[in-house]
Amino acid sequence: MKRVFLLFIISLLIFSCNTVKKDHPQEKKPQNDPGPAAGPSRDLPEIQKDGVLKAITIYSSTSYFIYRGKPVGFDYELLTQFACSMNLNLEIVVARDIDDLINMLLRGEGDMIAYGLTITKSRKELINFTKYMSKTHQVLVQKKPDNWRKMKLHEIKRMLKSDALDLIGDTVWVRKNSSYYERLINLMKEIGDTIYIKTLPGDMDTEEIIEKVSEGKIRYTIADYNIASILSSYYQDIDISVPVSLSQRLAWAVRKDSPKLLSALNNWILKMRRTDEYHYIYNKYFKNNRNFKDLKKSEYFSKETGKISPYDKIIKKYSAQVGWDWRLVSSIVYQESRFDINSKSWTGARGLMQLMPSTAKAMGIKNPKDPEQNIRGGIKYLKHIYDRWTDIPDTIQRIKFTLASYNCGINHVIDAQKLTEKYKGNPLMWDNNVENYLRLLSKPKYYNDPVVKFGYVRDREPYRYVKEIFERYKLYQDVIPK
Repeated sequence: MKRVFLLFIISLLIFSCNTVKKDHPQEKKPQNDPGPAAGPSRDLPEIQKDGVLKAITIYSSTSYFIYRGKPVGFDYELLTQFACSMNLNLEIVVARDIDDLINMLLRGEGDMIAYGLTITKSRKELINFTKYMSKTHQVLVQKKPDNWRKMKLHEIKRMLKSDALDLIGDTVWVRKNSSYYERLINLMKEIGDTIYIKTLPGDMDTEEIIEKVSEGKIRYTIADYNIASILSSYYQDIDISVPVSLSQRLAWAVRKDSPKLLSALNNWILKMRRTDEYHYIYNKYFKNNRNFKDLKKSEYFSKETGKISPYDKIIKKYSAQVGWDWRLVSSIVYQESRFDINSKSWTGARGLMQLMPSTAKAMGIKNPKDPEQNIRGGIKYLKHIYDRWTDIPDTIQRIKFTLASYNCGINHVIDAQKLTEKYKGNPLMWDNNVENYLRLLSKPKYYNDPVVKFGYVRDREPYRYVKEIFERYKLYQDVIPK
């Protein structure tokens, strides 16, 4: 009888565990879903050997976005500083679906997640979180009455939910694999009653969901207070006064097989959080309401408008005539002048594409300060150089040779080709071949070599020029429609 009773108790415990797992939002999987494939093992030594840190993030108005042609954002700014401190180049991988962030990391599509994820027990089973980047709590986001501006405060409050308990029997809209969904599940357990949950697709970020509340398309959602607070400065018809959680930590994350990267990140974060610079960056994106409203209203907030600069139409027009992607040309213009038509270099180059007077004259440009003339002349000159590199079989490599020639002159690039060939490299390959020898043309041993005809080149300038243009071009490709 004792054995039968013991077996009965064990079966009850097993049944109870299975029931809890079914209720857990992070552990529901389709029956045939094997989960994310394991990515390659790549810790800090492999990253340092490669020289590139790949960070997965979300394109949002606080974490990472393009403004006036420049990548910015809270997570992006901090991430660039970390990469710089480790002497690493940074590669941004944009997640199209927020729900897929962790799976992307586990598949090896990036080395880390650089986005403020709420630290939860279920997530900690899959990934390792860094020290927290910031603290917040979750709030209910609801729309104020349509005529709220004409109402007194107590009248507005009377028409809104004032407590999380008021959600009993009502419906809240959140993403399925979010910490907000998990919080609602736990909240129902705490209050012992039902809140209906409608799930939203993972390609909707928190800002888009809050916008739908403001528009009256959905009634309620849950959001982190720091994000909801800055968004409420723009969407003034939303209320965020009802908390639904205690304080929570937001952090970056790495795979469990990256302990050295985790340690480096933690050491850097602990030091960074104590600096005035950290607080300045945080306040810029989460506290400065005026800046945020100006950003949202800007024609060049690329997340909303798909625009890069005031010169998009001109760049598109002339890029199409030579068959170049306008986003690539935009990256070149940003590199040359930061879209400042009055820009003038110490060498005398002028305008958006920094044309030398002799080049402008040769391209038929009468007024280099005129945006259309300057861009037309710059693209015409790029095409002129591109047509001289017909012996480069790969299109991307050919463009890189063209950009280097635009920056330092075609003859210096030819000298670098000769050095590459002399030292048994591939003279028709820019990456890891000609680019390396162009950098060496700042050293006497190489610019005095008999095969070199045109002498000294300024250190890393052409190398950085090509590299930065292509890095920015990739960012534009990720977030700006072609």
